[in-house]
Amino acid sequence: MSHSMKTQYKMYHYRHLPTNSWFTICPERGGIVTSLGLNGQEILYLNKETFENPASNVRGGIPILFPICDRLNNGVYEIDGQIYQLKNHGFARNVCWEVLESNEEECLIKLGLSSTPETKAVYPYDFQLTFTFQLRDQELTIFQEYENRSVQNMPMYAGFHPYFLTQDKHMVFQTDAKNYLDMHDRFQKKYEGSLHLETSTEAFILMNAKQRHIRFSLSSVSKPIVLKYGKEFRYVAVWSEPGKDFVCVEPWMAKPDSLNTGEDLIFVKPNETLRTFFTISLDQ
Repeated sequence: MSHSMKTQYKMYHYRHLPTNSWFTICPERGGIVTSLGLNGQEILYLNKETFENPASNVRGGIPILFPICDRLNNGVYEIDGQIYQLKNHGFARNVCWEVLESNEEECLIKLGLSSTPETKAVYPYDFQLTFTFQLRDQELTIFQEYENRSVQNMPMYAGFHPYFLTQDKHMVFQTDAKNYLDMHDRFQKKYEGSLHLETSTEAFILMNAKQRHIRFSLSSVSKPIVLKYGKEFRYVAVWSEPGKDFVCVEPWMAKPDSLNTGEDLIFVKPNETLRTFFTISLDQ
């Protein structure tokens, strides 16, 4: 249950004593939640070496995916005849977020991320993101605001990449998704109620779900985990790495390469804000 690791980064800790629940977040390391305890049980996996290495993508916690999920074909996309390069999952997980508000009594922290010359070199839009993380009872909610401060429509498809702690990777996902996209061979397949992630190195993307929630069990936690998310999150990608004690269950707004294909792209209009949410809780 120790979640007070020594680190070069400033960490913010919040604890809800009545339910013995907590979360720890690191604003300067991409606004990443590194620890989430529900009913006294840690539910997140964290590779501390990747967390401590600023040049590395963190393997663990809850990385924030913006302005894209997954990868672009050849890592590039085009807007108005100009070619831009974007790394896998965008840049939000690798930059420093600003702390706008912190309230330990309310178990709440509000983080902001604004466009900079560096972000505009890879994504030519002015934006302001405001994410509010709040722990209530045994549920962490991430309220999101994606504000377009540009004069043109801003294309985006955001997501989250939570790493859940588990040794058993034969995953039974309770969802009304009818099929999934197997990223090994790019074929759509019928979803039969469970997926084997033990040896997989590529993601499976659950598709065509009408309901915006998914339920699954972890070997390390006594009750099932429930994820709920706004209507914008049309897909859930699931992934693991052989030999590592985690499965990722990731709400995404669109499929890989959507900045090029245009499929499911969300356009935020000038001076407008997209508001949505993502919650992680124990099944009651």
